[in-house]
Amino acid sequence: MNAVTYYRVSTKAQGRSGLGLEAQRSTVESYLQVKDAHLLDEVVEIESGGKNDRPQLERALRRCRLAKATLVVAKLDRLSRDVEFIHRLQREGVDFVCADMPEANTLTIGLLAVLAQHERELISTRTKDALAAAKARGVRLGNPRLAECANTDSSAARRAHIAIATERNAELSAVIREIEEEHGKRMTLQALADVLNDREYKTARGKSFTRTTVARLRSAAQRS
Repeated sequence: MNAVTYYRVSTKAQGRSGLGLEAQRSTVESYLQVKDAHLLDEVVEIESGGKNDRPQLERALRRCRLAKATLVVAKLDRLSRDVEFIHRLQREGVDFVCADMPEANTLTIGLLAVLAQHERELISTRTKDALAAAKARGVRLGNPRLAECANTDSSAARRAHIAIATERNAELSAVIREIEEEHGKRMTLQALADVLNDREYKTARGKSFTRTTVARLRSAAQRS
């Protein structure tokens, strides 16, 4: 499991002294050791848990989305006290785990949604099995132009695909800017690809970055 850890303290004094952070780290590190997890990044934020507008948390979530990693927190209240915010993580497909209570994750919160999805999948499977049995008996199924229709994306689907790709490109462009700021100079495309791969970011297809994919990403960002 690839992991990104998120620690939060409520006051600047706690942040400077480490008060609260040590206990959180101890809990999280014990969990990561048991799970033999690979730590990609550690994020610390000084902010109230009642606020959902937290830049460091957004950074951690972006890291999880782009690297397909799990967000690990010491306790649920370190993440958020807002149930709707927790549901947002489930909707966005960001997995998270509370180290002190591993069962309190996106699976338990989204349990009803998972059960409903499972039921839909069972219905779909039963339908496919029935169609396969009918086809085996020689029954001619469907419209002759069904395959042609199936290969034609609807405008709504195309718009959704473009929106997802645009959002991901924007997030990756922000990561590239951060990398360039860290190095303090203009980097080559290959150097950027190497850093992205070292930090285990993935392309939309789950592949490693190359100078070509970085160039395409920059080109897409300039067009948007």
